[in-house]
Amino acid sequence: MPSIFRCYRVLPLLLLALSSAQAEPPSVDALLVHGHVYTADPSHPWAESIAVKAGRIMAVGDERTTRKAAPKGATVIDLGGRTALPGLVDAHVHLLFGSIELEGLNLSTPAKSVTPDMTEAFETAIRDYALSRPHAPVLIARADFGTVDPIAPNHAVLDRAVPNQPIIVHNSSEHALYVNARALALAGIGDSPLSDPAEEKGVLRDASGHPTGVLIEAAQETMERAVLPLIPTAEKLRLIEAGMRHLNSYGITSIVNATGDLAELDLYGALRDAGRMTLRTRTAFGAVAYPHRLSANFLADLDTAREKYHDEWVAANLVKFFSDGSTGLAPPIVYQASEYKRIVTELDRRGYDLMTHAQRGDSVHMILDAYDAAIRANGPRSRRLRIEHDFLIPSADISRYHELGIIAGIQPDFCCQTLGTGYDANDPTVADRWRTLLDTGATLAMSTDWPCSWPPDPWVNIKQALTRQVWHSDDTGPILSGPFDGANQGGAKPVSGEFYHPEERITVREAIDGYTRGSAYAARAEDRVGQLTPGRLADVVVLSTDPFSASLEDLGHIHAVMTIVGGRVVYQAEH
Repeated sequence: MPSIFRCYRVLPLLLLALSSAQAEPPSVDALLVHGHVYTADPSHPWAESIAVKAGRIMAVGDERTTRKAAPKGATVIDLGGRTALPGLVDAHVHLLFGSIELEGLNLSTPAKSVTPDMTEAFETAIRDYALSRPHAPVLIARADFGTVDPIAPNHAVLDRAVPNQPIIVHNSSEHALYVNARALALAGIGDSPLSDPAEEKGVLRDASGHPTGVLIEAAQETMERAVLPLIPTAEKLRLIEAGMRHLNSYGITSIVNATGDLAELDLYGALRDAGRMTLRTRTAFGAVAYPHRLSANFLADLDTAREKYHDEWVAANLVKFFSDGSTGLAPPIVYQASEYKRIVTELDRRGYDLMTHAQRGDSVHMILDAYDAAIRANGPRSRRLRIEHDFLIPSADISRYHELGIIAGIQPDFCCQTLGTGYDANDPTVADRWRTLLDTGATLAMSTDWPCSWPPDPWVNIKQALTRQVWHSDDTGPILSGPFDGANQGGAKPVSGEFYHPEERITVREAIDGYTRGSAYAARAEDRVGQLTPGRLADVVVLSTDPFSASLEDLGHIHAVMTIVGGRVVYQAEH
C-alpha cells in the first residue's frame, strides 16, 4: 500500500532474515572479534571479543576465551578494532508519532526552522507538500510555532495553503497541534465547547469563541482520535517498522515508549509475531497532558496489557503521567496534588511502574510527595518510579531522588539557554542539575524524547551532557512560548564560549552508562540489556569513533557503523 505521507530517505540497512511473512527469526550464533568493547559492567568494563549463542551472550573477554565458548559454525564478525558498547537504550521516545512524522513534512531540523510567521516560505512548503499527494486522507507535518496569543498562528494560513484536505502540524514539543479548518471539522471541533473539560481547556479560541486552529496539551487527544483511524493498520505497521530501523541506525536497540495504549501495544505485538521487530519496546499507558481517570475500562486495559505483553520484544506494566505540560509561557498544571497522589498510590498498589513528566519545580515536589506516600502506603517492593525531564528541581528535593529510589529521566539535548528553562528570568534556580543528581546517588536514564528532538541522535545528547553549551536559534527566537533552545532543536547554533553552569557537566562514561545501565534499569530490563555480560541479550552497537578518546568536536559526530540485536545485524552503514 503506498504511503499517505511524504517519504524521506532512511539510512541504508543490512537486514538479515527479516520478512513480513516469517515468524520469530531463528536463533543467532555469532563471534565478535578484534574489538575495543566497553561492557558497562563495573567489575570487568573492557573486553575484546564476545561469543553469542541463540541470541544471548555466552562469554566476554579475550578472543582465546570466547572462541572456546562460541558455538560451532558461529558467524564471525570482525570489529576491526572499533569500539563497541551495549546497545543503547533510549529511555523515553514516542515511537508511533516519531514513525509517522519520519515520513511527513519536517520544517524543524537542526539546519533550519521554517515557522508560520515566515509566511511565504511556510505557506509554500505546506502547499507544495499537499500538491504532491492530492489523494492523501490526512497530511502530517512538524514545525515550531507559538502556543499563546498573539504569537500563535491562525488556521487561515493553513486554509490558504491546503483548502481541501485536513493537515495536522505537530509542534516540535509534541504538546501542540496546528491544524486547518478541514482538520477541525474532521475532529468535530467547532464553536461549541468539547464535552470533555480537559480537552476543551486546550482548544485555543478567539474572542468570539471560534477555534483558532491551535490545540494544546490534552486537546490533541480529540484530533488523534479522528486521525489515527484514517491510517490503515498495515500502513501503521510499515511506518513503525521504518521508525524502528531509523532508531537502529543510531545504535538504539531498546526503548521505553513514553505514551501509548492497548491498541498501540497490539501493533507491536503483531510485528513481533511476524518476526519484524528490530527494537525492544516497553510501552507506557498515557497521553500528552491528559489526566488519568481510574475507570473500569482503563484498569481493564492495563491488566490486559500486563498479562499479554511481558517478553523481550513487547512489554507493558507501565503508566505515564503528566504533572504539567509544555506550552504557554510556563507549563500548565494537569493535576491537583491530592488527586494525583490518590491515583499514584492506587496504581502503585496494583504493582504498576510509574513515570511522570515534569518541567516545573513545584511539579517535581508534588511528584516526590506522591511517590513517597505510595511507598509508605503500599510497603516495600521492587519499583521503577521515574520523573521525566527534571529541568527544575527544588534544592531541598535533590536528595529525595536517592532516598526514595527515583530515576531521573533526562534529555541533555534540551539544554541549554542562558536562562535555563526560561520560564522566569527572575528565578535563580539552576536547571538540569545532572552532576548534583549523580553525586547524591540518583540514577540517570538518558533519552532523546524523539520526535520532540530531531534526529534521535544519542551522541548529540551525550556531547551536550559533557559541555552544557549554550544554544540559540534566530529562526525560533520570536516564539516566546518555546521551543526549547537546545542542541538538537530547529535551527539552533552554539553560542561561542558560553556554557550553562558547567559545574553540572557529567563525564562521557557517566553519559554512556546513562544510555546503557541506567536506562536499562529504568526500563526494568537490567537483567537482559544494558551490559555485555554472559546471559544477557546480545545487543551491541559498533561505533565510528572511540568516544572515550574522541575530542569534544568529534564526539557529536560519532555514529553507528553496525547495530546488532540478539546477535543479528539489523543496521550496517554503507561506509
